[in-house]
Amino acid sequence: MAALPRVVTLAEAVAAQLAPAEAAQALCRARRDGRRVMSALLPSHDRRAAYAIQDATLAALGAVGGWKVGASAPGREPVCAPLPAEGLVPGGASLVGGAWHLRGVEAELAFRLGADLPPRALPYTRDEVAGAIAEVLPVIEVAETRLIDWLDASPSALLADLLCHGGLVLGEPAPFERAWLDLARTEVVMHFDEQVVAHTVGEHTHPDVGALLVWLANEGAARGQGLRAGQVVTTGSCTGMLFASQGTAVRAEVKGLAPLHARF
Repeated sequence: MAALPRVVTLAEAVAAQLAPAEAAQALCRARRDGRRVMSALLPSHDRRAAYAIQDATLAALGAVGGWKVGASAPGREPVCAPLPAEGLVPGGASLVGGAWHLRGVEAELAFRLGADLPPRALPYTRDEVAGAIAEVLPVIEVAETRLIDWLDASPSALLADLLCHGGLVLGEPAPFERAWLDLARTEVVMHFDEQVVAHTVGEHTHPDVGALLVWLANEGAARGQGLRAGQVVTTGSCTGMLFASQGTAVRAEVKGLAPLHARF
């Protein structure tokens, strides 16, 4: 009778995980040459270790152009990831080549900062964060992954991989108004070519994005980075993730803002 496979203990699984600097190197290598990483090599139940990997990854990739922040529901602890500046592209961009293989797209609302929110001991308030925002803009986040087994990966492993961030297509900005901090009635339509693939009203998982931005400002301060003027903060999906085929023209429309286009 064939021997049963040996059960890997928790201690052995933890011992196999890479240190933050090594994990960041592996993830950066995957970005360069497509060699994917097993999620078991990344932290499975340790957010702080995942955030350390994020920081080491951005240190290797270059400047932070923005952040993504989100929560699965009101009352749930948010999560965040810094975004490489090189991955922020203007509306109308064509996203072609080997880097774009998953092509998961989400229509989101983002905010561009007009003032720094630097690290400090005193927590930031909603009024202070709102006062630092200069513009609101529609964006299309493109999800990609450096993980071989991303569908089965733990939340912490996905977090370490910048929450599957691939790129951010930036729409035309409008002057910020505080009403945009509540998305409970925001209407969003997404097209693939001429087909409507999503039409939502107030379906953001955490409509009070003002609370997400305050949390991010304080999380950024705790990590010693803070948020900087000019950075773009995107606040989570209004449509859910949809997967575009190669050659698809994507159009996102957030009511009250100019339409946004991208092509694969």
